[in-house]
Amino acid sequence: MHEPATIRRVATSLRAVHQGPQLARRFDPFQIVEEYRTTAFSKGVAVPEAYVRARQVARRIAAARGPVPERPCHNDLLNANFIDDGALIRIVDWEYAGNGDIFFDLANFSVNNQLDVTARRLLLEAYFGSVRPADVRALELMRFMSDFREAMWGVVQAAISALDFDFPHYADEHFARLDRTAADPAFQLALDGG
Repeated sequence: MHEPATIRRVATSLRAVHQGPQLARRFDPFQIVEEYRTTAFSKGVAVPEAYVRARQVARRIAAARGPVPERPCHNDLLNANFIDDGALIRIVDWEYAGNGDIFFDLANFSVNNQLDVTARRLLLEAYFGSVRPADVRALELMRFMSDFREAMWGVVQAAISALDFDFPHYADEHFARLDRTAADPAFQLALDGG
């Protein structure tokens, strides 16, 4: 997924998804993390301390993003959800699909593949045809939200899943990763409006 040609092909597939018809439901990561917190509490699972800090940052991101056009998005761009048939990169597993911010999808792909700054710029160029400062900023901000949603998903799974999996550890890993994102100078610049 780090190869430039692959990033370009993923960008083409994502653009096709985002240009598709509206879906029946919305996907708002800012609302979803709150819903996951409520679900965890209702099931008797303590929400990690890291949630409070992440929520404060998320509120700043929501204010910085403001209202955005909602487009069909996949919202779960793990490597297992891509199939390369040799001609196209197809995206499968649409459980979390909904109308939302295309930058959540771009950020989700970026975070899940640990794309560095150069690869993230390539992703934006492949998707938009150029690298615009506003798009760089949106991508950096939504990378945080991708991990915040994933961390809170782990918290909820600890409450409801019957699978033999260490969901608290999974959540902790994503909280740690969003902390690293928040400490990155590129993220701080984006959050400060630069």
